[in-house]
Amino acid sequence: MAKKFKEIPANQLRWHCDPDRIRVKTTDDAKASKEIIGQERALRALRLGLEMKYPGYNVFVTGFSGTGRMTTIKRLLSEFEGKPVALKDRCYVHNFKNNDQPILITLPVGEGIKFRESMTDLVQDLAKNIPAAFERKRYKEERKRMMEHFQERQHSVLSDFEKKVKEKGFEVIQTQVGTALRPDVTPVVNGQPVSFEQLEALVGQGQVTKEQVEQMTKDRAALESQMELVLRELRNIERKLKESLNETAERFILPLVKEAIEEIRERYPDEKVQHYLDGVQRHIMQDLNRFRPPEEPQTPMMGFPGGAQEIDTYLEYQVNVVVDNSETKGVPIIIETNPRFRNIFGTIEREVDRNGVWRTDFTLIKPGSLLKADGGYLVINALDALMEQGVWQNLKRTLRNGLLEIQPVETGLFGASSAFKPEPIEIDVKVVMLGDAYIYFLLYEQDDDFKKIFKVRADFDTEMPQIPASIERYISFMKMICDDEKLRPFDRSGIAAVTEYGVRLAGRQNKISTRFNLIADILRESNYWAAQESKPIVTHKHVRKAIDERIERIRLAEEKLQEMILDGTIMIDSSDAVVGQVNGLTIYDMREYAFSIPSRITAKTSIGRRGIINIEREAGMSGPSHSKGVMIISGYLHGMYAQRTPLTMNASITFEQSYGGIDGDSASSTEIYAILSSLANAPLRQDIAVTGSVNQKGEIQPIGGVNQKIEGFFNICNARGLTGKQGVIIPRQNEKDLMLRHEVIDAVRRGKFHVYSIGSVDEGLEILTGLRAGKLSKQGSFERGTVHDLVDRKLTEFAGHWKELSQD
Repeated sequence: MAKKFKEIPANQLRWHCDPDRIRVKTTDDAKASKEIIGQERALRALRLGLEMKYPGYNVFVTGFSGTGRMTTIKRLLSEFEGKPVALKDRCYVHNFKNNDQPILITLPVGEGIKFRESMTDLVQDLAKNIPAAFERKRYKEERKRMMEHFQERQHSVLSDFEKKVKEKGFEVIQTQVGTALRPDVTPVVNGQPVSFEQLEALVGQGQVTKEQVEQMTKDRAALESQMELVLRELRNIERKLKESLNETAERFILPLVKEAIEEIRERYPDEKVQHYLDGVQRHIMQDLNRFRPPEEPQTPMMGFPGGAQEIDTYLEYQVNVVVDNSETKGVPIIIETNPRFRNIFGTIEREVDRNGVWRTDFTLIKPGSLLKADGGYLVINALDALMEQGVWQNLKRTLRNGLLEIQPVETGLFGASSAFKPEPIEIDVKVVMLGDAYIYFLLYEQDDDFKKIFKVRADFDTEMPQIPASIERYISFMKMICDDEKLRPFDRSGIAAVTEYGVRLAGRQNKISTRFNLIADILRESNYWAAQESKPIVTHKHVRKAIDERIERIRLAEEKLQEMILDGTIMIDSSDAVVGQVNGLTIYDMREYAFSIPSRITAKTSIGRRGIINIEREAGMSGPSHSKGVMIISGYLHGMYAQRTPLTMNASITFEQSYGGIDGDSASSTEIYAILSSLANAPLRQDIAVTGSVNQKGEIQPIGGVNQKIEGFFNICNARGLTGKQGVIIPRQNEKDLMLRHEVIDAVRRGKFHVYSIGSVDEGLEILTGLRAGKLSKQGSFERGTVHDLVDRKLTEFAGHWKELSQD
């Protein structure tokens, strides 16, 4: 007879939170707390990264969504908000030496706007005072005197030349050359100027001789040479007039400009500001005509636009304040929720001018989050940043060099060249990136720069120890959510039910979940069901209802598979006993919901030398963990039965009706039972499902998803009708992980369902076959009539037949 096996009692199938031990009657009596719960390791790492001022100590935060990563970061960063920090204003101004390379000016906080206003006032004052200076009587008189002087000189030169021309019998006329008029000399005959073509006709008429024409030609050549000298002299006089006028204007205007700029110089002693103001002064003095009163517009030509003259905005003297920290209190903290290239790094915009041509200038430089966070912290999502083209490469370069280069979006994304390059900005910013562990390790392994610029990893855990202090913090969290979202209070039973749900999420009785987004969702949904019943207080019934309804919303796939089992499409037995067949338990992970259904595992054995044939592997459907588990089974069989006789056996094993990939080793013990059952011809109970991995010694090892696996087989048995014999075998180490549904526990309490825990293959064999497993004697044989004895005999028989066949 088989011995009595360890059956787990109902009170050990779930950790129970005793409502009587909760110190408050409802959450209204609790104290709300906004502290970070259960993330001490991550908090220490975050604090180190945020407080370290050395290069490369940026922080990469890993962990599951809902573990409080963003909340923790915000709360930690809030501690820095009030701390004094030396911030700066950043401005771009025109480069008078190279238009395509705007100059960066860095000023103390609040000075950027003032500097811009000062330059605006300067231009406005000069635009008013310079024209007024040009209208002053003294300037006009001196200008008039100077022009009269040079005009007299021009007149004197022209008069002397015209006198010589007349003496030679010529006259100065204006001729059309293209669109311009040019002076020329032409002979005079009978008091009338004539061309040389007309002279030929006059020669024919006898009015002029050929000798006279030849002399006129020589005289004209000499006069033309003299005329070139005269024209050159006139141009020199005109140039000297212009220089004199400029000198006069400078003598009148320069003191005015200097005085206006000097006021700005005194307020901004910065060296770059001083150099810039030097350039402003030179540029103004070189282009004083811009400040002269506009002349009356000419009448537009037919078919061409005319009208009002374009207003001069004096663009070169404007100041583009790209970062204004005048209203920033403490450390800048930027949380960039949309890390597109232009949002992170800024851009240089373009616009179409009045001629329809694209243009840009320094006033169109726009800052991004990196520049706005200078001196503080920037928080971005790693996946979002990696998905945006060009963001990661430019972010690395900026953090590595400490220099931010603002460039047009098309240059940053597609590598297009641009001659317009503003001066790079030295920045000191701490970047905090949020991502999962997969992204972190992918970057760590594939990108050498990553480990240099993100030296701190803050890893958020999904669970914390389930101790009284943790439960107290859970209650404080529940109080905070109830207060913030105006939820009904939870009584002790409701608090206990939510706490048990947290333990269930953690997957172990001694742990409790820190995925507080899921806990908060259950609080909201429990409040909803209490409202549906018009109850003022949320109890355990409403919490259980919320959990059940939450599962019901997303369990469609599970329901369809269960229907296929119940209607016989998927063949699963839950009664009787069958040789070489056992019910395994498979997990279906749907991301938002994981569930289990039983799967029929069968084995067929025969004489041969191929050993174990993994049909899933042969079909390319076996994952590495499952294939490894099958090879471990081979090691177990050799250790148990091939010490005296070679193992001459073929054993094919498979998951029947599986049409997708199989991975994991949690069915390796199940596969052993099927093989041994086939060899011993010992039927296995079909009303018991099995899970557990195995090692080569035959020891049962723990597996994951134990609660879902038990509940998956229970659902099928319950739908077909509980007989009191059905149950599940689990590894002994998984006892501490049990957090079964209440209906399963009720069935176990009534003796309608059983949960067994085992530590070895032998224990499982005895439960499934009803036979003793058998022990190996000192003589190397097993106790007669036991499972191992039957297997050993069959294998010995196979070996004998194989030997006979080999001799033939």
